Amino acid sequence: MRSIAFADFLIGLGILFVLEGLMFAASPNWMRKAMKSAIATPDNVLRVVGIGSAVAGLVLIWVMRRPV
Repeated sequence: MRSIAFADFLIGLGILFVLEGLMFAASPNWMRKAMKSAIATPDNVLRVVGIGSAVAGLVLIWVMRRPV
């Protein structure tokens, strides 16, 4: 039997794939421009945005999963 945490992880990964797929399907040209922009962005800016996004995601998970 899989753990609840692993099932939650797989659900989150599935949602990520769905959202990414929808963005590519709805506006492939915009996604292409976004990827070109990411390539041109300096590494330190990408790191800060990545860390900020990860922290925001962890806070959102913590808020939603904490007992009431």
